[in-house]
Amino acid sequence: MAAPLSVLIIDSNEENQRLLQTILSFIGEESEHLADLDQVEIITRYKGVLLGEIPPSKALEIVQQHPQLPFVGVCESLDLDAANYLGRLSQPFSYDQLTRLLHQCQSYLSQIGELKDQSQNSYLLKMLVGKGDAIQEVRHLIEQVAGTAASVLILGESGTGKEVVARAVHEMSDRKNGPFVPVNCGAIPPDLLESELFGHEKGAFTGAFAARKGRFELAEGGTLFLDEIGDMPMPMQVKLLRVLQERTFERVGGAKSLHANVRVIAATHQGLEDMIAQGRFREDLFYRLNVFPIETPALREREDDVPLLLQELLARHETMHNATLRFTQRAIESLMLHSWPGNVRELSNLVERLLILHPNKIVDVAELPAKYRHLETEDATMELPSAFAEREALLSIFNDDYGNEKQANTKTAQEPTEDEFDLLSEGFQSSAASALPEEGVNLKDMLAEFEVDMIRQALDQQGGVVARAAEQLGMRRTTLVEKMKKYSLSSKE
Repeated sequence: MAAPLSVLIIDSNEENQRLLQTILSFIGEESEHLADLDQVEIITRYKGVLLGEIPPSKALEIVQQHPQLPFVGVCESLDLDAANYLGRLSQPFSYDQLTRLLHQCQSYLSQIGELKDQSQNSYLLKMLVGKGDAIQEVRHLIEQVAGTAASVLILGESGTGKEVVARAVHEMSDRKNGPFVPVNCGAIPPDLLESELFGHEKGAFTGAFAARKGRFELAEGGTLFLDEIGDMPMPMQVKLLRVLQERTFERVGGAKSLHANVRVIAATHQGLEDMIAQGRFREDLFYRLNVFPIETPALREREDDVPLLLQELLARHETMHNATLRFTQRAIESLMLHSWPGNVRELSNLVERLLILHPNKIVDVAELPAKYRHLETEDATMELPSAFAEREALLSIFNDDYGNEKQANTKTAQEPTEDEFDLLSEGFQSSAASALPEEGVNLKDMLAEFEVDMIRQALDQQGGVVARAAEQLGMRRTTLVEKMKKYSLSSKE
């Protein structure tokens, strides 16, 4: 957060204004005076505002319009109910009292800055899912460059989320209120790329029946994202270099120079330095774009992030397909062993495919497509004494966990729907590692172990947050809390 310039005094009483300016000057603070209340919209650049003889209704309106600024009253009758109104100076004014209140103003600004940083961190965590060192480094680089005007070159394999990084840079910059305009340089025919970027005038070429703005004009005041910059033809590279150097361009068929107030972010999966050696990319353009490089890591280099990415991608696709699914621990471990040549895009496609193939089911290694099975599948048909006994045991779990909840909403017997029973049954079967031994088993203990395992998995996947784990398990939070007490399980809450 940039340091504010000075203290603003809003007071129609000239004597008070001169006295306050004298005190502020003595303690080393610069100040400005404003008597015309119609000009108060400019106060966003001050470190604090002293409000003098102003009608209380007008003063409260000013304070509420600028929650990012701290206000102090210098009039005995001014008493406002607002978080950023920090108190009043009593007359006669004293150095000690004014110094103390200005220190409170500085503390308030520091808190606002911390909240802004936390908001940015939350945005980055949502956009760039993962906790490994590689993705943490990407987040750090974004935070470093976002507030500058430097050109950014994003490098990385296809599907690693280069556009996500570009959007994060834009959203954390001072251009976030402007447009973010993406252009895939490889998807536009070379003879149309110039018109696409710079626009054209009416009659500039056959079919140009009207003037048209290009992407540079559409991105005015914001960010232009040039994806796959390595596919840009050499003639267009020359014209792009001129825009980056001079910040001006002309529409195709036009003679008027237009100013480009645009931040350019480029991305490519190709090795631009190798292309320079082959004469396929201009070296001077490369150095113009490569002011601040950010390399997005391949998914195979961040296998520990696969569980978190699965959770995030499921949340994104579940609403679209009106279905959900759950992965067993072995299925997740198998996916973590995959090389992911298509990176996060490939993982997203897999999640969507599984939602279509196995809606509202539990996915084990056997349900994964063959190329994703890196662990041996286990026998999922545990033999109970009879199918009836298995169903009765599962019904027992169902009624213990969900029976009371269903009873609150219906007067029918505690019988699960077929979909609910199938989901419970598949989850139980996937936990079985071998057939029933001849000497028998303690079914009650086995079911308890299965229940504990499912609860632990849900808590681990949800970072120990009980409410989200309960949602994942399909039960109320209070029910899960009781289960955790029963089995002496702990959480991070």
